[in-house]
Amino acid sequence: MSRKRKLTYLAIGIVVLVVLIDQIIKIWVKTHMHLGEDIEVFSWFHLRFIQNNGMAFGWEIGGKYLLTAFRLIMVPVISWFIYRQIKARRSTGFIVCLALILAGNLGNVIDCLFYGLIFNNPAAPEVAQFVSFGDGYTSLMLGRVVDMFYFPLFEWTMPDWGWLNSLPFIPNAGEHCTFFSAIFNFADAAISCSIITLLLFPKKLKVTFKI
Repeated sequence: MSRKRKLTYLAIGIVVLVVLIDQIIKIWVKTHMHLGEDIEVFSWFHLRFIQNNGMAFGWEIGGKYLLTAFRLIMVPVISWFIYRQIKARRSTGFIVCLALILAGNLGNVIDCLFYGLIFNNPAAPEVAQFVSFGDGYTSLMLGRVVDMFYFPLFEWTMPDWGWLNSLPFIPNAGEHCTFFSAIFNFADAAISCSIITLLLFPKKLKVTFKI
């Protein structure tokens, strides 16, 4: 088997596996936990069910239709770029990272496109259930992304130091802070880990964005 074919199968396998794992986790959380529920697995790792309209870690840019459309456009764009990089015989690590980015984007696209059509969205303590297609809590492209991974690695209270509290972007004195406070999903993790890897090891992965 040629290297090109091996890389193609590898990229497809990564995308399928990541999307499958991502959706299994999301569907389990959505149908077994009520919105806002928190399950402590360890003191530093919780499952906390939230939904958001935005990008990774709950960020929001533009309207929901715009964001979903952007995600949809990126699926063929990234796919085409991966194809070009495989054809150019780029490194396996580079292809893996690109496939993870594609898979993560596709995982969240599924939420946006279909979750509003196939799930209801009851208030706590009720959990969501599958409904007839089109009878869900919203319309096509307006579904909310399911997040659940929460890592409160450590917490502290900001000291009352005048010089410290005068700095920009610093929490106020006496404010309770948590690191790491973001809540994310498996798709977000795939995207973030791949981007961090590309930034940290560009030479080793022979990163290039040539078409």
